Amino acid sequence: MTATARLLAFANGPILMPAPVRAAALMLLGDTLAMGAAGSTAPGADGVLAAAQGWGTGAAVPVLGRAVRLPAPAAAFANGFQIHCLEWDAVHEPAVVHAMSVVTAALHAACHARGGVGREDALAALVVGVDIACMLGLAATTPLKFFRPATAGLIGAALAVARVAGLPPERFGDVLGLAHAQCAGTMQAHVEGSIALPLQVAAAARAAITAVDLVAAGLTGPQDALMGPFGYFPLFEGGDPSALVAQLGSRWLVPEISIKPWPSGRASHATLAALEGLGAADVRAIAAEVPPLIARLVGRPWVEGMSPAYARLCLPFLVALMLTDGRIDPRRFTSANFDDPGLRALGTRLSVSVDGNPDLNALGPQRFRVTLVDGSVRDVLVPATLGSPANPLTASAHGAKLAFAASLAAVPGTVDADPLTALSGTPA
Repeated sequence: MTATARLLAFANGPILMPAPVRAAALMLLGDTLAMGAAGSTAPGADGVLAAAQGWGTGAAVPVLGRAVRLPAPAAAFANGFQIHCLEWDAVHEPAVVHAMSVVTAALHAACHARGGVGREDALAALVVGVDIACMLGLAATTPLKFFRPATAGLIGAALAVARVAGLPPERFGDVLGLAHAQCAGTMQAHVEGSIALPLQVAAAARAAITAVDLVAAGLTGPQDALMGPFGYFPLFEGGDPSALVAQLGSRWLVPEISIKPWPSGRASHATLAALEGLGAADVRAIAAEVPPLIARLVGRPWVEGMSPAYARLCLPFLVALMLTDGRIDPRRFTSANFDDPGLRALGTRLSVSVDGNPDLNALGPQRFRVTLVDGSVRDVLVPATLGSPANPLTASAHGAKLAFAASLAAVPGTVDADPLTALSGTPA
């Protein structure tokens, strides 16, 4: 059986979900939906909503954190943007994929557009889509060129939506082909710190809905979209997914996903954790020794006129906020703070150097030397970043994160206490 055939058999077949996988999926789902509500007040979110309200008719699907309903493609777009726009959404670190984001936004729209689906069917589709997205990232052997949450995320999301749409198994290959045909989104937006980054997640969520709608209407797609001469791996990533595809359904990837403590690029979180409990009056200097990917993603300079999207990926600014506030508050990402000379001076206390890690996709380990004002030195080794399965948030810390996120919603009280009801559109 080819890798494509195995992938499609997993996507459309029955699954036996172990209890720990189910628990992890529900925890991550609640986190992702809360991030979508928090993103409803982020810069750009109102503009995205205004654009999406002009797309089509009907009002079947709720927009997270708002008292608004939109047609499924428009809602998937708006929710995809809101989930990722604060850089607070969960990520599979070895795969470098925010796998929950596109899959949740698209699947949420598909379930609600159908008037609700079975709760366990929705959860199974979520796990299948997320595991596929993570697998595609893990199989990649080359550095990021395309924005993997949008490419791998789109394919996982489209196959997840196909499950709840009730398509026959023989049509899943067409869904894969039409999802691949719409893959887009590059790392240029990340390099520039552009708001196009969450827009790429949004477009992928909408494309997942579109792929399934097209197949349901009788259209077909390329059949060798995974490994053909211009398939996913020859075109977007180097690598061969065959070995990992064979493990789908036995090695579950959902429990490997990390929760983000702070609304900033994941690559910044080890540095921020190393500063917890310290303030500006305590720290003289922070020397970070990090893998190449960390330096590439967040080791960027503090520049004049930077945007909030850039600042969420600017480690000097994030360090200044952490030393000042003891946390990262998304409401602080304003031009007044970007231009604050006191904050900027704090950012200069950080220096970043690249270690010799040969893995260009690695996020760890990271090492820090924190020199305190009293002359003492703290050497900190971070083998696993806070929020990862190897270094998880405490239940109280995660609860505090969710409560803070809920408080940022455009309409208070719109975060459903039952994430599976919110996803499936079906009450318990």
